[in-house]
Amino acid sequence: MMESPSYSSSSSEFGSVATADQNAAQSVRSGGASEAATTLEQSRGWHDVFWLGVFVIHLIALGFLMGVLGLNRFKIENRLNIDKHTSRISGNKAGLTETYWPLYAAAGGVGTVLGLSWLLLLGFQATHMMKFSVHILTTYLAVISVLCFWAEQFFWGVAFAIGAALQFLYVIAVIDRLPFTMLVLQKAVKMVWNLPEVMRVAHAFTLLVLLWMALWSFGAAGVVASSMDHGGRWWLLVALSVSLFWTGAVLCNTVHVIVSGMVFHVLFHGGREAASVPVNSLLKSIQYALTTSLGSICYGSLFTAAIRTLRWKIRGFRSKIGNNECLLCCVDFLFHLVETLVRFFNKYAYVQIAVYGKSFNHSARDAWELFQSTGVEALVAYDCSGAVLLMGTVFGGLITGTCSGVWAWIKWRDRALMIGSTSMLMGMVLVGLAMVVVESAVTSIYICYAEDPLLIQRWDAEFFNQMSETLHQRLQHRSARSREVLTHNRPSDHI
Repeated sequence: MMESPSYSSSSSEFGSVATADQNAAQSVRSGGASEAATTLEQSRGWHDVFWLGVFVIHLIALGFLMGVLGLNRFKIENRLNIDKHTSRISGNKAGLTETYWPLYAAAGGVGTVLGLSWLLLLGFQATHMMKFSVHILTTYLAVISVLCFWAEQFFWGVAFAIGAALQFLYVIAVIDRLPFTMLVLQKAVKMVWNLPEVMRVAHAFTLLVLLWMALWSFGAAGVVASSMDHGGRWWLLVALSVSLFWTGAVLCNTVHVIVSGMVFHVLFHGGREAASVPVNSLLKSIQYALTTSLGSICYGSLFTAAIRTLRWKIRGFRSKIGNNECLLCCVDFLFHLVETLVRFFNKYAYVQIAVYGKSFNHSARDAWELFQSTGVEALVAYDCSGAVLLMGTVFGGLITGTCSGVWAWIKWRDRALMIGSTSMLMGMVLVGLAMVVVESAVTSIYICYAEDPLLIQRWDAEFFNQMSETLHQRLQHRSARSREVLTHNRPSDHI
């Protein structure tokens, strides 16, 4: 393994910036930690307030709409006489809200059990659980595809088959990155399991999500039971699902900010038992996440998930294209477009928000510039921990959707896909809330490593050496590829 001096010499650019960061961090730790914390507290202000207002108004409006939709068919058909406003799109045998609500209750229960079980099993068998989530997702998507074809749902059968094929190709593309990814995830799980207070935060937010889902599913059950035709109910459920996705993402990223702040403090001060760790650091993280930083969380939650997923897929396929210059040109165009978006929308922004209280775009830009200036971006790009955790989230959602969908298929075949797909989203939110605890630790580790590698060395010297060696290899790989491209594009001697 490589020691710190040899690692610093591996890249002059990284070494110079890292040395400067180390000196600054050492000066703060040596006598100014409390003063720096006080300064940060005083400099915190409200950011992205517009998006906070939009989110709150959206919650109030949606909560009212859900209550109306559910009550309209609760025990009495058309209690609020809404059907007269939907007479143009009527064409379905109406039902009652309480007929379908238990299926969503089952989905909430299954999703909660899966999320908590997944988090518990990660503490004991992290490597096996991650390998399981990587390989089982492709198989399960294929099985769901076959079931959809058997049920004569050809559109969904083709959709799940394409999903299984893309998942298989992605795993093949990144198979060589999985050992390092598993190492990072193991260390992240080790970190969060040594902080039981952050686990309690995740459990509290799970209860909050369940309370919101109770209202959301009440309205969704009312939509399923309504007299609107098939297309009208689907469009309304899609709109409600987008709202649930944004709300779930906001709650998950709030946990992300809270856990990131706590993990950063632990690494910065040299362990949770260090005397310099503020006694109320967790309460401060919760306070900031729910007040001054909530607008930034609402803003980032709209875009980060979709951009991250697209980036993972493009990176995986780009590395396996080979010498097909036409295809490579098209993929490179998409890649650079997504990379530009990543500069302003990335998950590492939440660590900057937790620690420094910046706006979302400012945090995302600073985090990305920090990675690029230190060379750690090569390590971040090589790591697939976010994609692996997403696979576990999707798998949990599929299990939840299957349970509710099969139950609905037995009783009401025409409503099975509606209930199954919306239940799948509920499961993904609940399982994702458990996964984000680990992801928060991963992002904090990379930010700490970029700001001051000695923070990681003091926490786990062996892990620091492994990260340093991998970074050195990735920088050498990039340098070799750059030379290869320059050599390939150089005009021939005779020309």
